[in-house]
Amino acid sequence: MTQHFTPGPILTFNRLAFTMLTPPRLFFLFAALLAPAFAADAPRVDASTLTGKVMVGYQGWFNAEGDGAKRGYNHWTRGNVKPAPDKVRIDLWPDLTEFPAAERFPTDLVHADGTRAEVFSSYVRPTVVRHFSWMKEHGIDGVFVQRFISSLSRGTSLAVNNAVLENVRAGARQHGRVYALMYDLSGLTPGKADLLIDDWKKLVRETKLTSDPAYLRHHGKPLLALWGCGFKDEEKPRPTLADWRKILTFLKDDKESGGLAIMLGVPSFWRTQTRDTIPDPTLLELAQLADVISPWTPGRYRTPEAAAKHADTVWQPDIAWCQERKIDFLPVAFPGFSWHNMKPSDPLNAIPRLQGRFFWSQITAAKRAGADMLYVAMFDEVDEGTAIFKVTNSPPVGPGEGVQFATYEGLPSDHYLRLTGLAGQVIRGEHPTTEEPPFPLPAPTNP
Repeated sequence: MTQHFTPGPILTFNRLAFTMLTPPRLFFLFAALLAPAFAADAPRVDASTLTGKVMVGYQGWFNAEGDGAKRGYNHWTRGNVKPAPDKVRIDLWPDLTEFPAAERFPTDLVHADGTRAEVFSSYVRPTVVRHFSWMKEHGIDGVFVQRFISSLSRGTSLAVNNAVLENVRAGARQHGRVYALMYDLSGLTPGKADLLIDDWKKLVRETKLTSDPAYLRHHGKPLLALWGCGFKDEEKPRPTLADWRKILTFLKDDKESGGLAIMLGVPSFWRTQTRDTIPDPTLLELAQLADVISPWTPGRYRTPEAAAKHADTVWQPDIAWCQERKIDFLPVAFPGFSWHNMKPSDPLNAIPRLQGRFFWSQITAAKRAGADMLYVAMFDEVDEGTAIFKVTNSPPVGPGEGVQFATYEGLPSDHYLRLTGLAGQVIRGEHPTTEEPPFPLPAPTNP
């Protein structure tokens, strides 16, 4: 059965009034006609280059019962059931203060004042568009919207991925941000490179994705990010390096769907092929096919001091290697880490945020190491506690015992949005690389 690309639901007056625009090709024609109008709504971020930008990862994988996606409470809970004390798998709770009732979905959790806790759905277009309004308000350039290779062979998941992509495109156009697609190849079975190739062909053919004025380009070419090359991981299948070569060669050279600039997401120690990286010299050959190298660092250090050391001993030599080969370098910064509700044996706030000092230390370290672009992981990742979007300091507390969530330590819900916007100024040389974030914070506390 042919899978068409359909947009996510458009909210009208209430949740029961969801409407879907069909057929898909009519939607894309309509969207193309509206693009100039969207462009007039907001000053546009320059979409011609990744240089000088701070991009955030956008998972877009949250669903809720009643949103039209038919995936239950995907990513909020184990088994996609209604969120309850023993079912949640997230460590941060979103701040829905600005959300109308039509964009809120009920749970079986309650706040300290007795009110019922609620969640959002990435399938609901106004919610995603609101996220982009926060990016505009705080000066964040745009997103790498995730596309999970494991979902491409499942009809419902693929349809939701497609809908979220269209929601992101609408948000970027309306609020003058940029976006680029990022394939996450975790879980791709060896020998299945054509799964990605066929999906990309279809996207280009049916959505005209790379012709979108909001789609990010680099060195005169549409930028496509590919994440997961060279990781040492025995827990899940991963494509072989031969698969990676096939994919990279196609995306660089194909006359109809190729001609792309490639951002390659690799392990932290890709260059020395130690620790998190497979020891195979072919990896360095593949790295030289990329236009941008982006090593993954979440979890690789846990304190501001360790982040600074990583920048000095790892990022700086990485940048030198890349500069010799005329490849750009995109370091990753993350605000903290916590996945206690996903893995109860791990503590809450495993990597403390320190009121933003940990995040800020990576931003300034990247600039001092010579970086002229930055990737922030992630905008909406509450599963592993790396989110920068608006999170409440009053998460659910029950019913019952053992309900635990991390918070933003009493800081404003937009604290990390502000820091991410300032990160762009630091990367572009518009703000000094100060030791402390440039606005008052509480005194440091011991983690």
